[in-house]
Amino acid sequence: MNTVDEFVTLVSDEVGLPITAEHLDTGFDEVPGWDSVHLLTLVMALERSTGRPVSMPDLLEAPTLGDVYRLAVSP
Repeated sequence: MNTVDEFVTLVSDEVGLPITAEHLDTGFDEVPGWDSVHLLTLVMALERSTGRPVSMPDLLEAPTLGDVYRLAVSP
């Protein structure tokens, strides 16, 4: 996963929510259908996709999907 579009597709496919790139800077509480279980599902999908762990403390402080994306792709 290298691009925002790939991230959006991953979230849509793995989490099952019909998000778009416009949702990336929206707070989780404003993403239609979002709940904390989706975050756990997303973490597992990101780690599988990138082949590396995502910092759970950093992830829990991320206020948006865009922040999660940046955490997942940062070296």
